[in-house]
Amino acid sequence: MHSAGTLRIDQFIDSRPVSGFQKRVLLLCFFIVAIDGLDTSCIGFIGPAIRAHWHLTAAALAPLFGAGLAGLMVGALCFGPMADKIGRKKVLVISVLVFGLASLVSACASTLQILIAMRFVTGLGLGGAMPNAITLTSEYCPTAKRSGLVTLMFCGFTVGAALGGLMSAQLVGVIGWQGVLAIGGALPLLVVPFMLAFLPESVRFLLLSGAKKDYRRVEAIASRIVGRGKTVPRLSAGEQAARSSVKALFAPGVFLGTMLLWTTFFMSLLVVYLLTSWMPVLLASAGVSLKEASLITMMYQVGATIGGVWLGRKMDRFDPQRVLGWSYVAAAALIALCAFSGDSRVLISLSVFGVGFFISGGQIGGYALAAAYYATSNRATGVAWSNAAGRVGSVLGSMLGGAMLGMGFELRGIILLLIIPALVAAIALFTLERVRRTQGSHTSVKLASAVAE
Repeated sequence: MHSAGTLRIDQFIDSRPVSGFQKRVLLLCFFIVAIDGLDTSCIGFIGPAIRAHWHLTAAALAPLFGAGLAGLMVGALCFGPMADKIGRKKVLVISVLVFGLASLVSACASTLQILIAMRFVTGLGLGGAMPNAITLTSEYCPTAKRSGLVTLMFCGFTVGAALGGLMSAQLVGVIGWQGVLAIGGALPLLVVPFMLAFLPESVRFLLLSGAKKDYRRVEAIASRIVGRGKTVPRLSAGEQAARSSVKALFAPGVFLGTMLLWTTFFMSLLVVYLLTSWMPVLLASAGVSLKEASLITMMYQVGATIGGVWLGRKMDRFDPQRVLGWSYVAAAALIALCAFSGDSRVLISLSVFGVGFFISGGQIGGYALAAAYYATSNRATGVAWSNAAGRVGSVLGSMLGGAMLGMGFELRGIILLLIIPALVAAIALFTLERVRRTQGSHTSVKLASAVAE
């Protein structure tokens, strides 16, 4: 293989069209997060069956929902830094194995306490898989198309969540909630051999390691990107590895952005998980049948999928923070419409679709934003810890649903309260836009001074 000068890896990826090899990475990560979404969403739909099986109150389901989300938070906190140390692919494989095996064991749970414990373990794996799939995809995408491609990949989660809801509603009466969990455990285990055989390690991560054996892997990957018989330049990382990927999140110039991203993720996932965890139960309490509830809730995931792709493309064309900020403002208006939809199934479906489009679509865009914000050496940690901050909101959202139901809140009141976190997320994003614009102008001044000197 001949050298044609040294080129930074980002310049190398940006200088050529997206190859079939890169599309395969995106497709594999799409399937991983789709199974993640299926497993995450199914628990909300089988909740009524679990409740009937053990004769539970609606509020008693809150620890079950909360355990899985708490596991997601802990998994993100642990597996993110691990991926910045040992690699994205290894952690992805471990994560998928963990949540697949734990879901299978969950299907055999003989008590609610065992099921809660196994949902926590399942959450650990789910929490590690999602941010690393986002990070790996991001690191194989050209800058000009990164937001669009990352959001397109992550739409696998919403597709999986929609299919999980539909599957659960249709099959729970036939195979029981145990059978639904067994399917959710078998699917990820079937994907693992394909991950081992076809999923590459991040070329950016390999370059940062500096090891000769890793550079040989970089050359092999680069040759597959450019195609057979074409010259591959000498590649470099273009940055130095951080001593601590966690400390780097709080470095000067990064800290405020980290806090604003965490605020956005917290508020966004609070809304997402209160709605997705409790929507079937809330609709059932309003007299909507389980099958109707599953179809209405699926409209949320359809909206999220379309919204994620549309917003991702807009993020590549315009300021991404501003695009997402206005998305959450629009979501607040649609939440109000959802609350006052009354008994109209059409109006409920349309408003739920719109909330999914702007809230979950905006959340998908948030993952792309976080992946672009951090350097390679702490990108997996940055995405995972932002996700973990969001998981705190998701746990709170799912627990709040149970608490408010127990206190006698009506569906309209619970939904209207979600306007507040949607607007807080919008404010955080508009503030992040100003922060990054200020930082950009300061950087330009420093560069101009350096040239003048």
